[in-house]
Amino acid sequence: MRTKTIVLSVLALAIAAGPAAAQQGLKVPEPSPAAQVEQTIGLTNIKVSYHRPAVGGRKVWGELVPFGEVWRAGANENTTISFSSPVKVGGKTLAAGTYGLHTIPTAKDWTVIFNKISSGWGSYAYDAKDDALRITVTPQASDAFEERLSYRFDDPTESSVTAALRWEKLRLPIKIDVDTPAVVMAHMRDELHGAPQFNPDAWAQAARYWVGHGGNLEEAQKMVDRSIAMRETFNNVSVKAAIAEKKGDTRSASTLRAHSMQIATEADLNQYGYGLIGQKKVDEAIAIFQQNVSAHPASWNAYDSLAEAYLLKGDKKAASDNYGKALTMVKDAPNKKRIEQTISKLSGK
Repeated sequence: MRTKTIVLSVLALAIAAGPAAAQQGLKVPEPSPAAQVEQTIGLTNIKVSYHRPAVGGRKVWGELVPFGEVWRAGANENTTISFSSPVKVGGKTLAAGTYGLHTIPTAKDWTVIFNKISSGWGSYAYDAKDDALRITVTPQASDAFEERLSYRFDDPTESSVTAALRWEKLRLPIKIDVDTPAVVMAHMRDELHGAPQFNPDAWAQAARYWVGHGGNLEEAQKMVDRSIAMRETFNNVSVKAAIAEKKGDTRSASTLRAHSMQIATEADLNQYGYGLIGQKKVDEAIAIFQQNVSAHPASWNAYDSLAEAYLLKGDKKAASDNYGKALTMVKDAPNKKRIEQTISKLSGK
């Protein structure tokens, strides 16, 4: 009897709670599924989070998405866009952070809105007083039909990318620019407060980046001097030479470069030579590789690198001669086979 009473009580509670339980429901696929896209520009991460409505045979622009009204630029909750560093959008500065992304579509130009509130449901609670930035963008006709709304990052470079909304036969391009050198320098300054501060190569790397990307030369000088005080290397002395040259002190630059070559290791010279090749300075690379061969005549790798530079220059005889010398010294089978095959090609066999 007691068991029966308990069962009846539980049933009564379930019936009483029926409407509330029904409201909770079970998880089913969303008609407009969630999506995210990310792109890194330099060190800056950019992410768009959104939901993807379908055309579904409807007329989108001017009807499903009315003209002249604020639209969530997606479905369901806020479409959001986040930046890990400050950026410029449409030429205007926007601080790092996460923003609610809204638009005001028209038959011609659109207003694209970056709103400080990113947790709303769509654009229903949108308030213009919370706007961080508004820009005007001209949408483009697209030949490709997009059934579901999408965002993509087009044409990424080290300092820019275009975030493009695509739906139906329309593409809305949002140009984003990043001052990558400034972001990298700020990041390096932070890193050099941690464990890298005890590494002379880290200070030299930062100084080299400053020199190559318009950084403050006095700051770069302090960095490279700190690196040299820890341990003098080809790398940090050559960076100091580059700083002297940037300052217009060509005599000091020449002296420092000569000293850097005197203390360079085989690996230093090899890396330097390939760096010159990367800059298409093949003749200068050959001179460095020749110096490496003179300093390390028992290194097959030194002859191999010199041969490669001669081959890039188009001097097949000099390339073949140096590959031949490398072949007499190389021990590991993969490199030996590679060099043999290269010599065979050069001889036309």
